[in-house]
Formats: sequence, C-alpha cells, structure tokens
Amino acid sequence: METVIWTGSYTADRNAKGEGIGAISVDSQGNLTSLGLAAAADSPSFIALHPTLPVLYAVAEEAGHVQAYRRTAVAELEPFGEPWHTGEATCHVAADPQGRFIIATCWGDGQVLLFELDDDGAITSRISAEAAVDPHHNAPTGQPRPSRAHSSLILPDGRILTTDLGNDLVRVWTYRPGQGLIADHQVILPKGSGPRHMARHSSGTVFVDTEYSIEVAAIRAEPQGVFELSSMVPVSVNKAFDGDAAAEIALSPDGRFAYVGVRGSNRICILKVQDDGTSLAPLADVSSGGDWPRHHLVRDGWLFVAHEGSNDVVSYKLDPESGLPDGPVSRVETGSPSVLVPAR
Repeated sequence: METVIWTGSYTADRNAKGEGIGAISVDSQGNLTSLGLAAAADSPSFIALHPTLPVLYAVAEEAGHVQAYRRTAVAELEPFGEPWHTGEATCHVAADPQGRFIIATCWGDGQVLLFELDDDGAITSRISAEAAVDPHHNAPTGQPRPSRAHSSLILPDGRILTTDLGNDLVRVWTYRPGQGLIADHQVILPKGSGPRHMARHSSGTVFVDTEYSIEVAAIRAEPQGVFELSSMVPVSVNKAFDGDAAAEIALSPDGRFAYVGVRGSNRICILKVQDDGTSLAPLADVSSGGDWPRHHLVRDGWLFVAHEGSNDVVSYKLDPESGLPDGPVSRVETGSPSVLVPAR
C-alpha cells in the first residue's frame, strides 16, 4: 500500500530550488517516487493538516502569511480562501486536534498567532498572543535579545506549548474562543540553548530539542499541572561540531526512541527513552545521507529525511529492536524540502 507525503519547501524568494508544496509516494518497501508539484507557493516551509477534513495549512515564510489549501486529488491541492497575514519569517504552523484553530509562530519578530477556523476548515479570524519577555535579560546592563517564536504543540488536555528560540522559553497557554491564547506559565531553559521543536511522549513528558546547544530538554507537568524542566542531555554520543544546529525531533510510534536531526555535520542522532518515558540517553549517530537535514518523519518502521541542501528525501528502514536505521533504501529528488507530512 502506498502512502502520500506532502513536502514543504523553500523557493526562489529564499534563493532556493523548491516550487511549492510537493507530493511523494512511498510503498511498503520504502521506495520513494515523486508525484510532482501539488500546489505552487512561495516558501511553504511548514505545513499542517486539519484533523478531519481534506484541508492543509501552509506558512509562506518570506511573504509572511498562512494559506489554507483543499485537497482536490491524490496529489493536488488548491487554495482555500484568501491568505492571512502573519509576521516576519513565519516558520511553523500546527493544527488543533479538535479543528478549532491553527497556530503560526514567527521566527522573525517573535509573534505567536492563533487563527480560528469554521466547520469547513476555513480561516475566520486572527488573534495575536502576548509577546515574550526575555527572562535572561539583565536591564539596563545587557542588550535585549530578540524573541524568536519557533513552534507549537497542542496537548491532549487542550493546553498549548510554544517555543521561543531567542528567549530560551517554552510558554504554556490555554485557548479561549474569541480571545485566542491566554498565557498560563512558562519554563525557562538555560541561556543560549535555543529551544526549537517538541515531541510529546505518551508518559506526558515533552522533549524539546535545542538548536544552539544541541541538547534535548525534558519538561514534565507536576501534579498541579505546572511544567518544569527535569533534565537536559546532549543529543549525540559524540561532540557537537562547529556550525551544527539541531533541527527536528521525532519519537518512534512505540515511544522507545527519539530521533534528532543535526544540520552541519548532517547526522541523525538516536536517543533511547528511559525511566518510563521521562528521560533520554544518547544511543548512536548515523549519517543523514544528504546535506542539511531540516526535517524528518518517523512512520511505520521507516525514517524519512528531508535534506534542504542536497534537494532530496531519503528513506531508511528502522530496526524494530535497536531503533537504528539501515540503508538508505531509496532517494527522490525534490527542491529544497523543509518538512514532511503524511497525507490522510
């Protein structure tokens, strides 16, 4: 049985080689085939799916907007409604599992934006969230650091987490219809760590990879529901190299392993989940098989890696016992891929 994977990309407005949202198919043996361009778009660097409808949401990172698309065929999309303004360098979008809203986060100006949806999945409103304040800034002696909102994660209890890479924060929010995101509390990470992306374990632990310090932070909600930082570990069994930057973090479906992409040295770092899902330990590093692994997907015993620099997606078979990848099995060319999202 073949699966379709949507690919986001960087395009000419970023001096890159993508053309928009693409589609690739993968068969049961991990073989990848390009299905071509699903929708022309300017730097749709991150995409998210509506939980129940054939609707997809993509940011335009350089243009500063978010656009809904409707699926019209196996590998075809059409714009659905008008684009909605976001902020500078909008780098991530996530969809509420209940289909009530999407959240866009902006690396350029730190904005966190909530867009409410109607029953058809169309965007109906735009609400700005409270701006971040750098907890590490020592006024008046130090220079303020820019806020760099980078990603969001919607929890099963309905709360929302967002990372701020510039201010070293994980912020916790609640959603109030018509009012957007209401700040609840925040978790402060070490200065200069750069929290980027998040993955929630079934234990309730949220693992956050840090772009600058090349680590994974574990945050857990205490009995009263307040998240606290419980540990930080290096992503790698080896050292970080000059020019390295952590990218995506993903968990295996069984929750036994975590996978972190490291751009620069172009590695996928595998970590073992320990202590009933509350901590991680570095296990092994493998080559990502290309240049600048911006994003990867772990699904059905396979690892798929999107290489922005070498313009390809590579598949690896994962050993079910060790969690380690074997391969590469297949490679498909696609311009400057930035995200991989399986279609429903």
